Amino acid sequence: MFRRVLSAVVLVVLGVALLLAAWPQLLGIQRQVGVVQVTTLRGLLAAIALLCVVFFTLIALMSSRLRRFAGAIALLLLAFAGIEVAVLTTRGVGDLAFETKAPGDLTVLSWNTLGDSPSIDAITTLAIEQDADIIVLPETSADYAGQVQDALSASGLSMKLIPLSYDQISKARSTMLLISSDLGDYVRDDSKGGTDQLPSVLAVPVDGTGPVIVGAHPVSPVPAEMAGWRQGLEWLAARCAGDNVILAGDLNSTLDHYTGLDAASDAGGGIGNCRDGARVTGNAAVGSWPTILPSLLGAPIDHVMATPNWTFVGFRVITSEDDAGSDHRPVVAQLRPTG
Repeated sequence: MFRRVLSAVVLVVLGVALLLAAWPQLLGIQRQVGVVQVTTLRGLLAAIALLCVVFFTLIALMSSRLRRFAGAIALLLLAFAGIEVAVLTTRGVGDLAFETKAPGDLTVLSWNTLGDSPSIDAITTLAIEQDADIIVLPETSADYAGQVQDALSASGLSMKLIPLSYDQISKARSTMLLISSDLGDYVRDDSKGGTDQLPSVLAVPVDGTGPVIVGAHPVSPVPAEMAGWRQGLEWLAARCAGDNVILAGDLNSTLDHYTGLDAASDAGGGIGNCRDGARVTGNAAVGSWPTILPSLLGAPIDHVMATPNWTFVGFRVITSEDDAGSDHRPVVAQLRPTG
């Protein structure tokens, strides 16, 4: 009798835990420690759950004593994996389609360089191939970004460098923003504060014409930095309160973490008034980190977002640079003025 009660309790607790891991928004715990880390890697969790289904199914087949208990666990894990796969499929497992770049279109490239790890040639070649107008480089030194700027200039692509470093000790505490000269003159605006621990660059057009541009990098949601991580997302949401904003970078978060911070009610996801380019183009399940995992098992934490005055006509996670040295994949988006 006691064994049956204990088994029932274990199954109920496991079922509730799996349900909340699959959709923590049910209780509004999507930004709580532990839950954040679990929901970041949905693809990997689904794969692990399916392997566990096989394991517990074998136990059920081989042991008459544990058949019901192991079989029930296998069913719970199968249901959990099914929910995860359904969520990922809904968000999009990859659509590489881009439209021909039209006048007024902007191409935004973001790549966390893990402290200048990719070669200068790798960055500049990618930027030229993508015809980038805006480049966001989290965890990148000013010297490295200056060399990228010079290399792009030598190739005929003139860009202004807007750097922000919290110190010169760790390259992770620097974020670099490059903006095409064709967009006009931009300056850094420090009047709104910033993200804790790691810098996010806020750039505004000098003449007031053009989008506000945010190069984002809130701190990672490790247990000791959860308060700083939440502050970072809230700060970014506040920056997206305007009506002409482009935000890109390593947000150290996925669509799961934005519930309650997203002002938009449509299917665009995102943060504040900004819609997520990966979500609206069917790419939001494609992981950009870490490069050691296949993209569909990784975490989609690198983003390009924009307010509704911009339409996303293309987005992709670039997998061809997995051996370049960074643990992040670059992401690129093509935006077109709405209307």
